[in-house]
Amino acid sequence: MDFVTRWLPWFQENILAVVAIVITFVLIYHYLIEKEQGLKLSKKFRDSIFEVQSKIFLNASQYLISGNKDLAIKEFLNAVDLNRETIDTYFALGRLFRSNGQIEKSISIHRSLIARENISESTRLQALKELAVDFDKGGFVDKAIETYKDVLRINRDQYEVIQALCRIFENIEDWEQAYNYRIMLSKVGHENQSETISHILVQKAKIYFEKEKYKECAEDLDDAFRFAPSVSAKILRLKLWLVQGNIDEAKALFLELLKEEPIYTSFIFLSLEEFNPKSKIYNEYKERLKIIKEYFLGLEDAEMLASASVILSKIRLLKDFARSTEAYDLLNKWITSHPGESDVLKMEYIKLLIEVGKQPEALTHAQDFLNNIHKSLTRHFCSHCGYNSDQIFWRCPQCHNWETIQFRWKV
Repeated sequence: MDFVTRWLPWFQENILAVVAIVITFVLIYHYLIEKEQGLKLSKKFRDSIFEVQSKIFLNASQYLISGNKDLAIKEFLNAVDLNRETIDTYFALGRLFRSNGQIEKSISIHRSLIARENISESTRLQALKELAVDFDKGGFVDKAIETYKDVLRINRDQYEVIQALCRIFENIEDWEQAYNYRIMLSKVGHENQSETISHILVQKAKIYFEKEKYKECAEDLDDAFRFAPSVSAKILRLKLWLVQGNIDEAKALFLELLKEEPIYTSFIFLSLEEFNPKSKIYNEYKERLKIIKEYFLGLEDAEMLASASVILSKIRLLKDFARSTEAYDLLNKWITSHPGESDVLKMEYIKLLIEVGKQPEALTHAQDFLNNIHKSLTRHFCSHCGYNSDQIFWRCPQCHNWETIQFRWKV
Protein backbone atom coordinates (compact mmCIF):
# COMPACT_ATOMS: atom_id res chain seq x y z
CA MET A 1 0.00 0.00 0.00
CA ASP A 2 2.86 2.42 0.82
CA PHE A 3 4.42 1.64 -2.54
CA VAL A 4 1.15 2.39 -4.36
CA THR A 5 0.57 5.60 -2.38
CA ARG A 6 4.09 6.77 -3.12
CA TRP A 7 4.30 6.00 -6.84
CA LEU A 8 0.70 6.31 -8.10
CA PRO A 9 0.71 10.16 -8.24
CA TRP A 10 4.03 10.12 -10.11
CA PHE A 11 2.71 7.53 -12.58
CA GLN A 12 -0.47 9.58 -13.19
CA GLU A 13 1.56 12.73 -13.87
CA ASN A 14 3.98 10.97 -16.23
CA ILE A 15 1.69 8.42 -17.86
CA LEU A 16 2.19 9.80 -21.36
CA ALA A 17 5.96 9.60 -21.04
CA VAL A 18 5.64 6.02 -19.85
CA VAL A 19 3.40 5.23 -22.85
CA ALA A 20 5.94 6.75 -25.25
CA ILE A 21 8.81 4.77 -23.73
CA VAL A 22 6.79 1.54 -23.88
CA ILE A 23 5.97 2.18 -27.54
CA THR A 24 9.67 2.75 -28.25
CA PHE A 25 10.45 -0.69 -26.83
CA VAL A 26 7.59 -2.14 -28.87
CA LEU A 27 9.12 -0.66 -32.00
CA ILE A 28 12.48 -2.18 -31.08
CA TYR A 29 10.76 -5.52 -30.61
CA HIS A 30 8.99 -5.28 -33.98
CA TYR A 31 12.22 -4.28 -35.64
CA LEU A 32 14.02 -7.33 -34.27
CA ILE A 33 11.17 -9.59 -35.37
CA GLU A 34 11.18 -8.09 -38.84
CA LYS A 35 14.93 -8.50 -38.98
CA GLU A 36 14.63 -12.20 -38.14
CA GLN A 37 11.91 -12.75 -40.71
CA GLY A 38 14.04 -11.23 -43.47
CA LEU A 39 11.69 -8.62 -44.90
CA LYS A 40 12.18 -7.52 -48.48
CA LEU A 41 13.58 -4.18 -47.46
CA SER A 42 17.34 -3.99 -47.59
CA LYS A 43 19.16 -4.11 -44.29
CA LYS A 44 20.61 -0.69 -44.83
CA PHE A 45 17.21 0.88 -45.53
CA ARG A 46 15.59 -0.97 -42.64
CA ASP A 47 18.27 0.16 -40.22
CA SER A 48 17.88 3.71 -41.48
CA ILE A 49 14.13 3.73 -40.81
CA PHE A 50 14.59 2.24 -37.36
CA GLU A 51 17.29 4.73 -36.45
CA VAL A 52 15.14 7.69 -37.48
CA GLN A 53 12.06 6.30 -35.69
CA SER A 54 14.04 5.69 -32.53
CA LYS A 55 15.27 9.27 -32.59
CA ILE A 56 11.72 10.55 -33.14
CA PHE A 57 10.34 8.55 -30.21
CA LEU A 58 13.22 9.62 -28.01
CA ASN A 59 12.46 13.26 -28.83
CA ALA A 60 8.74 12.68 -28.22
CA SER A 61 9.49 11.10 -24.83
CA GLN A 62 11.64 14.07 -23.82
CA TYR A 63 8.92 16.52 -24.83
CA LEU A 64 6.33 14.56 -22.85
CA ILE A 65 8.53 14.46 -19.77
CA SER A 66 9.01 18.23 -20.01
CA GLY A 67 5.24 18.69 -20.42
CA ASN A 68 5.33 19.96 -24.01
CA LYS A 69 2.53 17.93 -25.59
CA ASP A 70 2.35 19.98 -28.79
CA LEU A 71 5.95 19.23 -29.76
CA ALA A 72 5.46 15.58 -28.77
CA ILE A 73 2.48 15.40 -31.13
CA LYS A 74 4.61 16.92 -33.90
CA GLU A 75 7.24 14.22 -33.40
CA PHE A 76 4.63 11.46 -33.54
CA LEU A 77 3.26 12.94 -36.76
CA ASN A 78 6.78 12.75 -38.17
CA ALA A 79 6.88 9.07 -37.22
CA VAL A 80 3.59 8.47 -39.03
CA ASP A 81 4.91 10.19 -42.17
CA LEU A 82 8.04 8.05 -42.05
CA ASN A 83 6.21 4.73 -41.79
CA ARG A 84 2.42 4.63 -42.10
CA GLU A 85 2.33 0.94 -41.26
CA THR A 86 3.47 1.47 -37.67
CA ILE A 87 0.09 1.03 -35.95
CA ASP A 88 1.46 1.71 -32.46
CA THR A 89 2.43 5.20 -33.59
CA TYR A 90 -1.18 5.94 -34.50
CA PHE A 91 -2.40 4.71 -31.13
CA ALA A 92 0.18 6.84 -29.32
CA LEU A 93 -0.76 9.86 -31.39
CA GLY A 94 -4.47 9.33 -30.75
CA ARG A 95 -3.94 9.15 -26.99
CA LEU A 96 -1.81 12.27 -27.12
CA PHE A 97 -4.49 14.19 -29.01
CA ARG A 98 -7.08 13.01 -26.48
CA SER A 99 -4.98 13.97 -23.46
CA ASN A 100 -4.39 17.35 -25.09
CA GLY A 101 -8.14 17.95 -25.41
CA GLN A 102 -8.12 17.48 -29.20
CA ILE A 103 -10.87 14.88 -29.15
CA GLU A 104 -11.95 15.27 -32.79
CA LYS A 105 -8.44 14.50 -34.04
CA SER A 106 -8.20 11.48 -31.79
CA ILE A 107 -11.59 10.26 -33.06
CA SER A 108 -10.42 10.73 -36.66
CA ILE A 109 -7.27 8.66 -36.08
CA HIS A 110 -9.08 5.77 -34.43
CA ARG A 111 -11.83 5.75 -37.06
CA SER A 112 -9.19 5.57 -39.79
CA LEU A 113 -7.61 2.56 -38.06
CA ILE A 114 -10.96 0.78 -37.78
CA ALA A 115 -11.59 1.36 -41.51
CA ARG A 116 -8.32 -0.31 -42.55
CA GLU A 117 -8.56 -3.69 -44.25
CA ASN A 118 -5.04 -4.93 -43.53
CA ILE A 119 -5.08 -4.94 -39.73
CA SER A 120 -5.71 -7.81 -37.32
CA GLU A 121 -8.99 -8.19 -35.44
CA SER A 122 -7.20 -7.58 -32.14
CA THR A 123 -5.88 -4.25 -33.47
CA ARG A 124 -9.34 -3.33 -34.77
CA LEU A 125 -10.81 -4.14 -31.35
CA GLN A 126 -8.19 -1.97 -29.67
CA ALA A 127 -8.98 0.92 -32.02
CA LEU A 128 -12.70 0.51 -31.27
CA LYS A 129 -12.00 0.67 -27.53
CA GLU A 130 -9.90 3.81 -28.01
CA LEU A 131 -12.71 5.36 -30.06
CA ALA A 132 -15.18 4.61 -27.24
CA VAL A 133 -12.85 6.33 -24.77
CA ASP A 134 -12.65 9.32 -27.16
CA PHE A 135 -16.44 9.67 -27.17
CA ASP A 136 -16.52 9.15 -23.39
CA LYS A 137 -13.89 11.82 -22.66
CA GLY A 138 -15.48 14.17 -25.18
CA GLY A 139 -18.88 14.01 -23.50
CA PHE A 140 -20.60 12.21 -26.39
CA VAL A 141 -22.45 9.91 -24.00
CA ASP A 142 -24.76 8.14 -26.47
CA LYS A 143 -21.93 7.45 -28.93
CA ALA A 144 -19.69 6.27 -26.10
CA ILE A 145 -22.34 3.82 -24.90
CA GLU A 146 -22.93 2.40 -28.37
CA THR A 147 -19.21 2.08 -29.11
CA TYR A 148 -18.49 0.39 -25.79
CA LYS A 149 -21.34 -2.01 -26.59
CA ASP A 150 -19.80 -2.67 -30.02
CA VAL A 151 -16.60 -3.71 -28.25
CA LEU A 152 -18.54 -6.13 -26.04
CA ARG A 153 -20.28 -7.63 -29.07
CA ILE A 154 -16.83 -8.66 -30.31
CA ASN A 155 -15.44 -9.70 -26.92
CA ARG A 156 -17.55 -9.72 -23.74
CA ASP A 157 -14.60 -10.26 -21.39
CA GLN A 158 -13.60 -6.60 -21.33
CA TYR A 159 -13.49 -5.55 -17.67
CA GLU A 160 -12.54 -1.90 -18.28
CA VAL A 161 -15.22 -1.49 -20.94
CA ILE A 162 -17.95 -2.92 -18.70
CA GLN A 163 -16.69 -0.77 -15.83
CA ALA A 164 -16.93 2.32 -18.06
CA LEU A 165 -20.53 1.45 -18.96
CA CYS A 166 -21.35 0.98 -15.26
CA ARG A 167 -19.97 4.44 -14.53
CA ILE A 168 -21.88 6.08 -17.38
CA PHE A 169 -25.23 4.50 -16.54
CA GLU A 170 -24.80 5.35 -12.85
CA ASN A 171 -23.93 8.93 -13.80
CA ILE A 172 -27.08 9.33 -15.92
CA GLU A 173 -29.09 7.41 -13.28
CA ASP A 174 -30.25 4.69 -15.65
CA TRP A 175 -30.43 2.21 -12.79
CA GLU A 176 -31.82 -0.67 -14.83
CA GLN A 177 -28.84 -0.64 -17.18
CA ALA A 178 -26.46 0.09 -14.31
CA TYR A 179 -27.75 -3.05 -12.59
CA ASN A 180 -27.34 -5.18 -15.73
CA TYR A 181 -23.75 -4.12 -16.31
CA ARG A 182 -22.79 -4.49 -12.64
CA ILE A 183 -24.00 -8.09 -12.87
CA MET A 184 -21.87 -8.52 -15.99
CA LEU A 185 -18.89 -6.91 -14.22
CA SER A 186 -19.22 -9.35 -11.32
CA LYS A 187 -18.88 -12.23 -13.79
CA VAL A 188 -15.70 -11.03 -15.52
CA GLY A 189 -13.93 -9.38 -12.57
CA HIS A 190 -12.49 -10.56 -9.28
CA GLU A 191 -14.05 -7.86 -7.05
CA ASN A 192 -17.27 -8.54 -5.17
CA GLN A 193 -19.99 -6.27 -6.58
CA SER A 194 -22.76 -7.29 -4.16
CA GLU A 195 -22.67 -4.12 -2.05
CA THR A 196 -22.71 -1.85 -5.09
CA ILE A 197 -25.50 -3.83 -6.75
CA SER A 198 -27.50 -3.50 -3.54
CA HIS A 199 -27.10 0.29 -3.65
CA ILE A 200 -28.16 0.37 -7.31
CA LEU A 201 -31.30 -1.65 -6.57
CA VAL A 202 -32.06 0.76 -3.71
CA GLN A 203 -31.89 3.64 -6.20
CA LYS A 204 -34.40 1.79 -8.40
CA ALA A 205 -36.61 1.17 -5.37
CA LYS A 206 -36.46 4.85 -4.34
CA ILE A 207 -37.97 5.88 -7.68
CA TYR A 208 -40.97 3.64 -6.98
CA PHE A 209 -41.12 4.94 -3.39
CA GLU A 210 -41.29 8.55 -4.58
CA LYS A 211 -44.10 7.59 -6.98
CA GLU A 212 -45.89 5.85 -4.07
CA LYS A 213 -45.66 2.50 -5.86
CA TYR A 214 -44.81 0.73 -2.64
CA LYS A 215 -45.33 -2.84 -3.88
CA GLU A 216 -42.75 -2.40 -6.67
CA CYS A 217 -40.49 -0.59 -4.21
CA ALA A 218 -40.62 -3.55 -1.81
CA GLU A 219 -39.79 -6.00 -4.62
CA ASP A 220 -36.64 -4.11 -5.66
CA LEU A 221 -35.72 -3.67 -2.01
CA ASP A 222 -36.00 -7.43 -1.41
CA ASP A 223 -33.63 -7.95 -4.34
CA ALA A 224 -31.22 -5.42 -2.83
CA PHE A 225 -31.14 -7.36 0.46
CA ARG A 226 -30.49 -10.60 -1.40
CA PHE A 227 -27.24 -9.08 -2.68
CA ALA A 228 -26.19 -7.25 0.50
CA PRO A 229 -27.91 -5.59 3.50
CA SER A 230 -26.41 -2.18 2.67
CA VAL A 231 -27.07 0.85 4.87
CA SER A 232 -29.10 2.58 2.15
CA ALA A 233 -31.25 -0.56 1.79
CA LYS A 234 -31.97 -0.67 5.52
CA ILE A 235 -32.87 3.02 5.64
CA LEU A 236 -35.31 2.69 2.72
CA ARG A 237 -36.88 -0.41 4.30
CA LEU A 238 -37.27 1.58 7.51
CA LYS A 239 -39.15 4.29 5.56
CA LEU A 240 -41.27 1.66 3.84
CA TRP A 241 -42.26 0.11 7.16
CA LEU A 242 -43.23 3.54 8.47
CA VAL A 243 -45.43 4.01 5.41
CA GLN A 244 -47.02 0.61 6.03
CA GLY A 245 -47.43 1.28 9.76
CA ASN A 246 -45.12 -1.55 10.86
CA ILE A 247 -43.87 0.34 13.93
CA ASP A 248 -42.44 -2.62 15.86
CA GLU A 249 -40.45 -3.82 12.83
CA ALA A 250 -39.33 -0.24 12.21
CA LYS A 251 -38.07 0.13 15.80
CA ALA A 252 -36.17 -3.17 15.61
CA LEU A 253 -34.50 -2.23 12.30
CA PHE A 254 -33.72 1.26 13.54
CA LEU A 255 -32.01 -0.14 16.65
CA GLU A 256 -30.08 -2.61 14.49
CA LEU A 257 -28.85 0.26 12.30
CA LEU A 258 -27.75 2.31 15.31
CA LYS A 259 -25.78 -0.56 16.81
CA GLU A 260 -24.12 -1.57 13.53
CA GLU A 261 -23.48 1.87 12.02
CA PRO A 262 -23.84 4.61 14.69
CA ILE A 263 -21.86 7.02 12.49
CA TYR A 264 -24.81 7.10 10.07
CA THR A 265 -27.34 8.24 12.69
CA SER A 266 -27.63 11.77 11.33
CA PHE A 267 -27.98 10.40 7.77
CA ILE A 268 -30.79 8.11 8.92
CA PHE A 269 -32.86 10.99 10.26
CA LEU A 270 -32.13 13.24 7.29
CA SER A 271 -33.30 10.44 4.98
CA LEU A 272 -36.40 9.71 7.06
CA GLU A 273 -37.40 13.38 6.90
CA GLU A 274 -37.44 13.25 3.09
CA PHE A 275 -41.07 12.52 2.28
CA ASN A 276 -43.44 14.03 -0.27
CA PRO A 277 -45.57 16.63 1.57
CA LYS A 278 -48.28 16.21 -1.10
CA SER A 279 -48.70 12.53 -0.30
CA LYS A 280 -52.07 11.41 1.07
CA ILE A 281 -50.34 9.68 3.95
CA TYR A 282 -47.94 12.52 4.75
CA ASN A 283 -49.48 13.27 8.17
CA GLU A 284 -49.63 9.58 9.14
CA TYR A 285 -46.02 9.15 8.10
CA LYS A 286 -44.89 12.12 10.19
CA GLU A 287 -46.73 10.81 13.24
CA ARG A 288 -45.08 7.41 12.86
CA LEU A 289 -41.70 9.06 12.41
CA LYS A 290 -42.29 11.00 15.62
CA ILE A 291 -42.74 7.68 17.43
CA ILE A 292 -39.32 6.56 16.15
CA LYS A 293 -37.79 9.84 17.28
CA GLU A 294 -39.23 9.50 20.78
CA TYR A 295 -38.02 5.91 20.88
CA PHE A 296 -34.53 7.09 19.94
CA LEU A 297 -34.49 9.80 22.61
CA GLY A 298 -35.37 7.18 25.20
CA LEU A 299 -32.43 4.94 24.35
CA GLU A 300 -29.69 4.99 27.00
CA ASP A 301 -27.20 2.53 25.54
CA ALA A 302 -23.74 3.63 26.77
CA GLU A 303 -21.92 2.28 23.72
CA MET A 304 -24.19 4.15 21.32
CA LEU A 305 -23.96 7.36 23.36
CA ALA A 306 -20.19 7.32 22.86
CA SER A 307 -20.80 8.10 19.18
CA ALA A 308 -20.70 11.78 18.22
CA SER A 309 -23.26 11.13 15.48
CA VAL A 310 -25.75 9.66 17.94
CA ILE A 311 -25.29 12.58 20.34
CA LEU A 312 -25.65 15.14 17.54
CA SER A 313 -28.92 13.56 16.40
CA LYS A 314 -30.24 13.49 19.97
CA ILE A 315 -29.34 17.15 20.49
CA ARG A 316 -31.08 18.23 17.30
CA LEU A 317 -34.21 16.22 18.06
CA LEU A 318 -34.42 17.60 21.61
CA LYS A 319 -34.17 21.12 20.18
CA ASP A 320 -36.89 20.34 17.62
CA PHE A 321 -39.12 19.22 20.51
CA ALA A 322 -38.35 22.49 22.38
CA ARG A 323 -36.37 20.61 25.05
CA SER A 324 -33.27 22.79 24.92
CA THR A 325 -32.44 22.40 28.62
CA GLU A 326 -32.27 18.61 28.26
CA ALA A 327 -30.19 19.04 25.13
CA TYR A 328 -27.79 21.34 27.00
CA ASP A 329 -27.41 18.93 29.93
CA LEU A 330 -26.72 16.00 27.58
CA LEU A 331 -24.22 17.88 25.43
CA ASN A 332 -22.47 19.56 28.36
CA LYS A 333 -21.83 16.14 29.88
CA TRP A 334 -20.60 14.74 26.53
CA ILE A 335 -18.31 17.71 25.77
CA THR A 336 -16.75 17.41 29.24
CA SER A 337 -15.93 13.74 28.77
CA HIS A 338 -14.89 14.08 25.07
CA PRO A 339 -12.90 17.37 24.88
CA GLY A 340 -11.69 18.38 21.42
CA GLU A 341 -13.37 15.43 19.67
CA SER A 342 -16.05 17.14 17.55
CA ASP A 343 -16.12 20.72 16.28
CA VAL A 344 -19.65 20.17 14.93
CA LEU A 345 -20.87 19.43 18.45
CA LYS A 346 -18.96 22.46 19.72
CA MET A 347 -21.00 24.63 17.35
CA GLU A 348 -24.20 23.05 18.65
CA TYR A 349 -22.97 23.62 22.19
CA ILE A 350 -22.43 27.33 21.58
CA LYS A 351 -25.94 27.67 20.14
CA LEU A 352 -27.40 25.83 23.13
CA LEU A 353 -25.54 28.07 25.57
CA ILE A 354 -27.25 31.05 23.95
CA GLU A 355 -30.67 29.33 24.01
CA VAL A 356 -30.45 28.54 27.74
CA GLY A 357 -29.28 32.07 28.59
CA LYS A 358 -25.55 31.49 29.13
CA GLN A 359 -24.35 34.23 26.73
CA PRO A 360 -20.99 35.05 28.42
CA GLU A 361 -20.00 31.39 28.42
CA ALA A 362 -21.17 31.08 24.80
CA LEU A 363 -18.96 34.05 23.82
CA THR A 364 -15.90 32.47 25.46
CA HIS A 365 -16.45 29.16 23.67
CA ALA A 366 -17.16 30.95 20.37
CA GLN A 367 -13.86 32.87 20.54
CA ASP A 368 -11.90 29.67 21.22
CA PHE A 369 -13.74 27.86 18.47
CA LEU A 370 -13.18 30.57 15.83
CA ASN A 371 -9.47 30.66 16.62
CA ASN A 372 -9.20 26.97 15.74
CA ILE A 373 -11.17 26.88 12.46
CA HIS A 374 -8.95 25.65 9.62
CA LYS A 375 -10.99 23.52 7.20
CA SER A 376 -14.14 23.53 5.05
CA LEU A 377 -17.50 23.97 6.75
CA THR A 378 -19.22 21.43 4.52
CA ARG A 379 -20.94 18.72 6.52
CA HIS A 380 -19.97 15.66 4.51
CA PHE A 381 -16.92 14.43 2.64
CA CYS A 382 -15.78 11.39 0.68
CA SER A 383 -13.28 9.26 2.58
CA HIS A 384 -11.78 8.07 -0.73
CA CYS A 385 -11.16 11.31 -2.69
CA GLY A 386 -12.03 14.11 -0.22
CA TYR A 387 -15.06 15.44 -2.16
CA ASN A 388 -17.05 17.91 0.00
CA SER A 389 -20.81 18.40 0.06
CA ASP A 390 -23.66 19.43 2.33
CA GLN A 391 -25.86 16.84 0.58
CA ILE A 392 -26.04 13.13 1.41
CA PHE A 393 -24.45 10.97 -1.29
CA TRP A 394 -24.16 7.20 -1.23
CA ARG A 395 -22.16 7.31 -4.48
CA CYS A 396 -19.43 9.96 -4.59
CA PRO A 397 -20.03 12.36 -7.53
CA GLN A 398 -16.27 12.81 -7.97
CA CYS A 399 -14.61 9.38 -7.64
CA HIS A 400 -17.81 7.32 -8.17
CA ASN A 401 -17.14 5.03 -5.18
CA TRP A 402 -20.11 3.83 -3.15
CA GLU A 403 -20.66 4.30 0.60
CA THR A 404 -17.58 6.46 1.21
CA ILE A 405 -19.51 9.35 2.77
CA GLN A 406 -18.32 10.59 6.16
CA PHE A 407 -19.62 13.28 8.51
CA ARG A 408 -17.18 16.10 9.11
CA TRP A 409 -16.67 16.28 12.84
CA LYS A 410 -13.74 18.66 12.56
CA VAL A 411 -14.05 21.97 10.71
